[in-house]
Amino acid sequence: MRFTKVQGLGNDFVLINCLEEEFVTPDFPGLAVKICNRYFGVGADGLVLLLRSDKADFLMRIFNSDGSEAEMCGNAIRCVAKYLFEHGLVRKEKIWIETLAGIRVPELLLEAGEVRLVRVDMGEPRLDRLEIPMAGPAGQVVGEVHEIEDVEYRLTAVSMGNPHCIIFVPELDQVGLNTAGPRVESHEAFPHKTNVEFVQVISGDEIKIKVWERGAGPTLACGTGACAAVVAGFLNGYTGRKVTVHLAAGDLYIEWAEDNHVYMTGPAEEVFSGDYPVDHK
Repeated sequence: MRFTKVQGLGNDFVLINCLEEEFVTPDFPGLAVKICNRYFGVGADGLVLLLRSDKADFLMRIFNSDGSEAEMCGNAIRCVAKYLFEHGLVRKEKIWIETLAGIRVPELLLEAGEVRLVRVDMGEPRLDRLEIPMAGPAGQVVGEVHEIEDVEYRLTAVSMGNPHCIIFVPELDQVGLNTAGPRVESHEAFPHKTNVEFVQVISGDEIKIKVWERGAGPTLACGTGACAAVVAGFLNGYTGRKVTVHLAAGDLYIEWAEDNHVYMTGPAEEVFSGDYPVDHK
């Protein structure tokens, strides 16, 4: 099976072009666990499948390294858009891609005919508790106090097609990500679990975040998480609507525009390609 390793700000994926690879009764969750293993497989945060769509130009499916399927991934969709263009599968700068969270539209920002950055219309954030989903009465969750394993957190919940819990902290360096992340991810308030972003506000147009991804654990970046963090920053009065988000391996540029859509701009890179032995035909 041919695969391509891609990454967006260190959030890395094994991409399989299913337009060329034929699967019969595929076990994609099992394949994700094996191929994403960093010791016995290729190694990645997730498995990305490129498929045909009857609603858009292409369909993208994402499986986390634990085999669970994610609705959407901002870093992955940038990588997919660049892959489609550079491998000659599209010749246009805007691409309609179907995801479990709906259709998303990445736009390729070209320089001398090469993809420099990818700007993605991530759609409208969902802010009602029931749309996250999160247990409790209907309404927005902004700075809501919850005690989780004897620690008090102020939670802001945002869905970018997948659930996010944002926690603002004075110093990121003091966050015990490997302890606090799984506590919040699996808390009973989130029936489908949640991604968790710890956010330090630098200024009204600049933040830093650490990410605990649902189903993957600590990752260097999360595109939907960056979008959710900016929405949460504005709702809490900490930031404006145009924010530079600093992640471990680089920056994303997020705008919550007046049309209520969130736009994410950032890089993507193809790392290498190879063949993976698997019974799939």
